[in-house]
Amino acid sequence: MSNTDQGPGSPPRQTDRWLEPGQTNALVIYVLYLASLVIGVTGIVGIVLAYINRGKAGGFVESHYTFLIRTFWIGLLYALISVVLMMLAIGFLLMFAVAVWFIARCILGLQTLQRGEPVRNPQSWFLGQ
Repeated sequence: MSNTDQGPGSPPRQTDRWLEPGQTNALVIYVLYLASLVIGVTGIVGIVLAYINRGKAGGFVESHYTFLIRTFWIGLLYALISVVLMMLAIGFLLMFAVAVWFIARCILGLQTLQRGEPVRNPQSWFLGQ
């Protein structure tokens, strides 16, 4: 039997801990969101993880899941509005503002998560702080 086989008395694998609801999972979702600015599909993975784990973590992390879900949908709405307005040229400026908003929201959420605090206003349309 190799070291990778898990018998009945083996401890659970620690490599999948980031998938379980909690602080580590929320951290992964924030990173996936930031990576989505370069690799778009990671944002979809992040929103799926947030929906799967919302309501299971408990404590201060629940506010982060709500904040993450709203960040995705509000960001998508702002981006779509910016795309439509690109015909008027103002959309390019708005798209830049949406990117700055998205990055700021993720960084502020990450900092709050690392301090072990809930997001003060997870329902916010702005920065949630």
